[in-house]
Amino acid sequence: MEIGAYTVVEADVEVGENSWIGNHVNLRSGAHIGKRCKIYHSAVIGEVPQDLKFEGEESTAILGDDVIIREFVTVNRGTKALGKTTVGNKSYLMAYVHVAHDCTIGNNVIMANAIHMGGHVEIGDWAILGGGVLVHQFTKIGAHAMIGGGYRAVQDVPPYIMAAGEPLKFSGINAIGLRRRGFSGDTRKKIKEAYRLLFRSKMDKDEAVKAMADSFSSSPEIQEIISFVQKSERGLI
Repeated sequence: MEIGAYTVVEADVEVGENSWIGNHVNLRSGAHIGKRCKIYHSAVIGEVPQDLKFEGEESTAILGDDVIIREFVTVNRGTKALGKTTVGNKSYLMAYVHVAHDCTIGNNVIMANAIHMGGHVEIGDWAILGGGVLVHQFTKIGAHAMIGGGYRAVQDVPPYIMAAGEPLKFSGINAIGLRRRGFSGDTRKKIKEAYRLLFRSKMDKDEAVKAMADSFSSSPEIQEIISFVQKSERGLI
């Protein structure tokens, strides 16, 4: 493990083997860093939440293994609501990203520069967010979704899609990303048809979900879409 100049490591901090910590980094009490992470200069991991309901309770900010944190990223620890903020394995947070309290970020997530998140946001595995994206508190972003740079996510973004526009809206499936990650042509076709039912047909949400379930009952990807839609609390983009 290597720790740079002027970095502060407080009590109750864990840093995994072979991690690299740059200069002027603050690892605050409750920060748990996995193995082989790289945390660049002036990042702050585990600072207290920006939440007026926070009462000093013990909580954590957890980075998985092989996470890259670039300059001036801030990852606040959780509150009593969840108790932790987590960033999954092999995720890459670019400069000036802010991860608020009680957020849950999956594995292999890429977040470009200056993304700001409210509390309790959930981001699925392999999601990609473009630079400057703003994510409203309690918003959920599905696995393999991609959001274009500079947009606002104030409602839930389902898995496997691309989203852009103001207000944010469905703009097709993330076909290139899915192909790169080994999804077959048949699977991509099923995903595309499922979202045609949800976003392009005249069916309401419940009708579209039923049609998906009837047409693709054996597809785990479609089942994931159905589950995401049914569990959405903020509504879909």
